[in-house]
Amino acid sequence: MNQQFGVCNLCLIPLRAEPSDRSEMSSQLLFGDHFTILESADKWLRILTAHDEYEGWIDRKQFEEIEHAAFVALHDLNTILGLSITHSVTKTSSNEKLSLIAGSNIPNTLDGFFYLRDTKYRLEGEAVTPAKDKFRTGVPSVALFYLNAPYLWGGKSVFGIDCSGLTQMVFRQFGIKLKRDAYQQAEQGELVGFLQECIAGDLAFFDNEEGRIVHVGIMLDNERIIHASGRVRIDAIDNQGIYATELKRYTHKLRIIKRL
Repeated sequence: MNQQFGVCNLCLIPLRAEPSDRSEMSSQLLFGDHFTILESADKWLRILTAHDEYEGWIDRKQFEEIEHAAFVALHDLNTILGLSITHSVTKTSSNEKLSLIAGSNIPNTLDGFFYLRDTKYRLEGEAVTPAKDKFRTGVPSVALFYLNAPYLWGGKSVFGIDCSGLTQMVFRQFGIKLKRDAYQQAEQGELVGFLQECIAGDLAFFDNEEGRIVHVGIMLDNERIIHASGRVRIDAIDNQGIYATELKRYTHKLRIIKRL
């Protein structure tokens, strides 16, 4: 059987843990996210995402099949949508509009138009090319774009986001690839030995009573962290962990700090 590939052609779709509408949403795919199809079951497809190698199930009505050459082209793509709540895109053949979100992958545009497989789209505004050299100075403002976004398990947008989704989407704006879950992200980068050495963009990881890493946030400096807990918020942090001023108590126990 020949390998099959696909791409998300909708604004945002759920990636589920099991092939059921009742299954938990473990992550989301944004427009332009591409993947390898691993298995087919009734109305569901088990896929492996290209950008973070994450497995899950999607509804087979929520994607478009692509050839291997298009898969490779999307994999090499480095243009995304920047920091606006929504971006308007129109299918030129039907004049149907889509509202896309920050971080969506956009094939190279020409005079405001781009193609996803055979479908031609018109983009209102411009896509951006992520720049890693702007990460340290730019990461605070990008992280603040998501401030007060509600917490949503598996979410990756301002309309709902989880802790590792926040870090992944912020880093995405600079072309830096993070894995999907907090414990996976903790395996990336270099260890920062002391909290006092932290700089903007370092990732702080927190564990539970069993020692499992279950939370992550982005350091704004060596005293403040932005993270998704109830909502995307800024809290104080010290060697013990995150101190939530509103609750007047520590909420997360610090395990390690990493720098990418």
